[in-house]
Amino acid sequence: MIGLGEVLISAKDLKKRVQALGREISGDYEKHNLLLVGILKGAFVFLADLMRAMSIPVQVDFLGVASYGKESESSEEVKVFKDLNEPVAGKNILIVEDIIDSGFTTDYLVRLLEVRSPASIRICTLLDKPARRRVPVAIDYCGFEIPDVFVVGYGMDIGEAHRHLPDVHQLIEKKG
Repeated sequence: MIGLGEVLISAKDLKKRVQALGREISGDYEKHNLLLVGILKGAFVFLADLMRAMSIPVQVDFLGVASYGKESESSEEVKVFKDLNEPVAGKNILIVEDIIDSGFTTDYLVRLLEVRSPASIRICTLLDKPARRRVPVAIDYCGFEIPDVFVVGYGMDIGEAHRHLPDVHQLIEKKG
């Protein structure tokens, strides 16, 4: 049985780091147009807060992908269930992820978007879990590096549960 464990990153720390990321990205793109590509569903809360922390105008679109389903282990098979609404040719893209662990999904997304001829592609993730990395990924903006634990909250879930939590919690195995 899996249960909700301790707070790994508090809402206060999330807010502080997202504000800093927003300032950094705004500085890097102050003279360029930027398209934020949020990865559904887990990144929607992070994307909304990040966008509000930015001082530059941005466009927003979403890609819906799944590699976990209702499990806590990645299937390593990425399924696109919602594509972008607009063409990205010639645009500066910032992929906004909730978490990067194995790297399979992010690598797939970069390859998917590269063939559409954007001006640039960079990656922003709230959480990086390098201990699980199996495919190299160049992360341009990272909120927090975390250990090899499964997390929920702040938009992230397990089987659609716990997205609403304001903090990032570790899941634990409960005996019982």
